[in-house]
Amino acid sequence: MQQVAGLDLIQSFLIVAEELNFRRSAERMNLDQSALTRRIQKLEDSLGFKLLERTTREVTLTKAGQSFYQDNANLLSRYEQSVEGARRISDGKTGILRVAYMAFAATELMPLAVARFRQVHPHIDVALQYMRTQGQKLALANDEIDICYMIGPFDHSEYHTITLATDPLYVVTPKNHPFLRKLAIDPHDLANEDLILGDMREWGEYRWRLNDMFSSEGIPLRVALEASNTLALIGLVSAGLGITIYPESLIGFLGRNVEVRPIRHDAFNSRTILVWKRTNRDVQVRSFVEVAKHLPVRM
Repeated sequence: MQQVAGLDLIQSFLIVAEELNFRRSAERMNLDQSALTRRIQKLEDSLGFKLLERTTREVTLTKAGQSFYQDNANLLSRYEQSVEGARRISDGKTGILRVAYMAFAATELMPLAVARFRQVHPHIDVALQYMRTQGQKLALANDEIDICYMIGPFDHSEYHTITLATDPLYVVTPKNHPFLRKLAIDPHDLANEDLILGDMREWGEYRWRLNDMFSSEGIPLRVALEASNTLALIGLVSAGLGITIYPESLIGFLGRNVEVRPIRHDAFNSRTILVWKRTNRDVQVRSFVEVAKHLPVRM
C-alpha cells in the first residue's frame, strides 16, 4: 500500500511550484535549502513519480507535477478553513453572521447593534464589511452577506426592510461662510453654490437621493468637485473650495474646521434601513434584527 504524503511535504512542493526556485522557497518557509530538497525527494519517493526537473539554472514542473499542483493548489486554504471551522466549534462558536454597512450606519447604528448582539449571542461570530448601497444589493442577491445597512428606501418583494433612522440633512461649510449668519438653510439658498459631493462610484445612491430632492424643488445641483471618502470631502470644504451636504448621523465626526447648518425642509433627509432576504430564516439573522430594531431610532 502506497504511503500517504504528509501535509508539510505537499506544502513544500506547492511553494516550490509557485516560486520555481529552491532558494526563494526555502526563505519563504524559513527552512534550510537542503532540508527543503529532502522534503521534495521524500514526497516524490512516497508518490512514486517525479514532480520537478531541476538543473543548476532552473526548476520546472514535470507534466505529473503540473497535474499534482493544479489538483492541490487550494489544499492549504481548504485545510486552514477546516481548522478555523473546527476551532470555532471548539471555542463554542456555532454560527457566523455576515453584516454589510455603509458610511451613514458606521458611526452609531451598526456598532451599537453589533455590541448588543455580541453580548446576547457570544457564540455567534460577526463578520463586518463596508460596502456601498448598490454593492450591498448585489451581495444580498448572491448570498454573499446575510443582512445589511443601506440607504433607503428599497422596496422589493424578495426582501424585508426596516427603517432604523431618518436623518435630517445639513449643509457643511468652511469657517466664516455667509450661510453661518442663518440658523437654517432653505434648499433654494443652495441653487448657485459650488457643491463638493462624493463621487458616483462610492456615493451613487446618496447622490441619486439628493438629486431627487433638489429636482422636486426645481433646484439644479452645481457639483464643482467630487471625492471618494468623507475625510477628503471635509478637507476640500475646510479649504474653502465649496460646501457639502451630510446627514445628521455624521455631523458629530466632522472636526473643528467646518461648520454646519440644518436644511429647513421636511423632505430633505436620508433614511437608513436594515435589509435581509425573506428566504433567509437563519436564527442569527432574526436575532440581529430584533436587536437592531429595538435600539433608539432617529426619526
